[in-house]
Amino acid sequence: MNALAWLRTACLPLAALPCTLFAAAAAAPAVERGRPTPAILDTDIGDDIDDTWALVMALRSPELDMKLVVGDYGKPEYRARIIAKLLETAGRTDVGVGLGSGTEGGPNERQSAWIADYDLGRYPGKVHRDGVQAIIDTILASPEPVTLICIGPLPNVAEALRREPRIATRARFVGMHGSVRLGYGGATTPAAEWNVRANPAACRACLTAPWDVTITPLDTCGLVRLAGAQYAAVRDCKDPLAQALVANYRVWCQANGHPGEADSASSILFDTAAVYLAFAQDLCTMEPLHVRVDDDGFTREDPQGKAMNVATAWRDLGAFEDLLVRRVTGGR
Repeated sequence: MNALAWLRTACLPLAALPCTLFAAAAAAPAVERGRPTPAILDTDIGDDIDDTWALVMALRSPELDMKLVVGDYGKPEYRARIIAKLLETAGRTDVGVGLGSGTEGGPNERQSAWIADYDLGRYPGKVHRDGVQAIIDTILASPEPVTLICIGPLPNVAEALRREPRIATRARFVGMHGSVRLGYGGATTPAAEWNVRANPAACRACLTAPWDVTITPLDTCGLVRLAGAQYAAVRDCKDPLAQALVANYRVWCQANGHPGEADSASSILFDTAAVYLAFAQDLCTMEPLHVRVDDDGFTREDPQGKAMNVATAWRDLGAFEDLLVRRVTGGR
């Protein structure tokens, strides 16, 4: 069944479900339930540019009802300003902005030129100074299960679980984490993927929590890149949010010392695959695997590990990239 057909499928309201089925309902993709799913994005936006693409895709995905975007892994003001300016550009100031905890991440702020004149205090929507508490409050206040989309290291989410373990019974976790059979660039040797290696303890806490877990490791997310006509459609799009995305990419490329790259192709867009898995799975091969996070940041198949849903390969990578282009350009 395709996504449009799923969206038209009538479902019983969640209020009619027994409480014991709450977690199971949280595991169901939004399109299966026939209506947008409440979602939170936890992101280390402002480091790699793929988080910016992922946020734009999430905002442009009708299957997701975005409630909150929280910056993770340190640099809270910097990340929050990028989030707020993008939300304002998108006309989505109904979405809350959360400042993450911690001081990790270092001083490298590659998109700072794009927010040089942006004051977080001008954001018309809600700014949560304690983003961790905002995650907890949003999940517990939701009448429906929340999809928590995590596309960075996980100190925020690990702290939210520590403060309030009940969130794991009222949400599902979808993350861009790990490397199971393929490494960076499609290498046949798995790697210690950054989002895990940056904080293995936090990742272990999140991936072993008693919620439904779905991840896109490097096996799938590490292969996403737009070039040729696909990239040109984004680069040349006149939609204001698409233009803001490309402007961020140009600033990011300039900060990395490769300004010309923004003219021809995207970088690897790891995090966009996690946004996709938050509402659909048909373009990926999904395997139920038991995965363990070790102290060196590797995610290893292990019979004693947590059972989770893993996107181990693409069924149709080209179709996903076409979908990504349509979403970030507003359907143009």
